[in-house]
Amino acid sequence: MKIYVGNLAYRTTEDDLRGAFEPFGTVASADVISDRATGRSKGFGFVEMPQAEEAKKAIESLDNTELCERTIRVNEARARQPQQGGGGGNRRYGGGDRGGDRGPRRY
Repeated sequence: MKIYVGNLAYRTTEDDLRGAFEPFGTVASADVISDRATGRSKGFGFVEMPQAEEAKKAIESLDNTELCERTIRVNEARARQPQQGGGGGNRRYGGGDRGGDRGPRRY
């Protein structure tokens, strides 16, 4: 089961994250997500635990507890939503046309 861990202190390491979850069972992976441009933590991460019962126990036990002096949020990770095209760019590559039909113009 993949677990979302939010509100992490920026100094939280993957070892800190793994250490918090290991008392509840086997941890397959622990990842702190960082910004590609700066390398700085984004303040959240994911833990994977292969046994669903162990993962559920970890979620119940660790949600709203402190890790590295921050109260963390812990819950089952949800599937990523597909990215929507941003504003700008051309339609061929997923951008919008920044306007479109806005109805009749009044001059």
